[in-house]
Amino acid sequence: MENFWKNKQVFITGANGFLGSHLTKALVERGVEPVVLIYEKNPGGIFDEENTCKKTRVVEGDIRNSDLMKKILKDFNIDTIFHLAAQSIVDYAVDDPTGTLEINIQGTWNILEAARKSGRVERIVFASSDKAYGHHEKLPYEEDTHALKGIYPYEVSKTCADIIAQSYHRTFGVPVCITRCTNLYGPGDLKMNRIVPNTIKCLHHNMSPILRDTGESVRDYLFVEDAVEGYLRLAEKMNETTYGHAFNFSTNTPLSALDAITLISNEMEKDIQPVLVKSKGFEISRQYASYAKSENILGWKPAHSFTDGLKETIPWYVDHLRNATREKPQKIL
Repeated sequence: MENFWKNKQVFITGANGFLGSHLTKALVERGVEPVVLIYEKNPGGIFDEENTCKKTRVVEGDIRNSDLMKKILKDFNIDTIFHLAAQSIVDYAVDDPTGTLEINIQGTWNILEAARKSGRVERIVFASSDKAYGHHEKLPYEEDTHALKGIYPYEVSKTCADIIAQSYHRTFGVPVCITRCTNLYGPGDLKMNRIVPNTIKCLHHNMSPILRDTGESVRDYLFVEDAVEGYLRLAEKMNETTYGHAFNFSTNTPLSALDAITLISNEMEKDIQPVLVKSKGFEISRQYASYAKSENILGWKPAHSFTDGLKETIPWYVDHLRNATREKPQKIL
């Protein structure tokens, strides 16, 4: 696949977000000059800080603008799409369910419909989520045996968009594959309410990390660079036998929230007890996924354990937090 990306016309939505920044950077390193859709600035993120933005063709706009999506695919002769743009924060989805549903569902059908009418698109990799599975007693999630049955606004938005993507393939032959990643972490995630960046931030400032509810909720934490490798591997191997399929990218190594905080604390050599904070209660308690299908079909498996990933993640945040402190204006007395 060494020359796979040569002359590919790639479109990435959500390119300056957490995962998008890493994926865009990886494609640039492979010689691609992608077209990227930017909805709002993400100051301090990798996309800007590492000048990835200067190596792309930036279009500012909203994924909900269907005419713009059709124009981009036509004007740039797009043959490959990575659709990552989404509202991805569970609490925001509870506060603004209609906005989340519009962005995550309408945005997805806009991309699929534009691709259907284009006739030139050869592959679409759509970012769903393990949250699309909803609550299941039997775990880990498996792509072809676990139904999609989200209940809360964010999960529902991903369940619906996931099913719509499958429908567009089965009805219209749109060449789409679906990714269902578990909880991503790594350098550059500026959604500081998430457990990994928030814990690092609290411990860096010698404050108690925040533990929601009892700390017994279980998640599967995937290092962002492993997710990027999965996305690229999937795009490179897409064909008639994989179109319409979903692939989990995960570690199948569940950790409780308390376990995750403890491992971060150990890596940072901090001994500060977490403080319990009651959440809104609109989250699934236990979620983790099998990556067996991705390994069998794509030859992909995670390269980093949680501790391995933390060794690359924590230094980035420490530098980021130190720089933010230096740049903070001093109070004039």
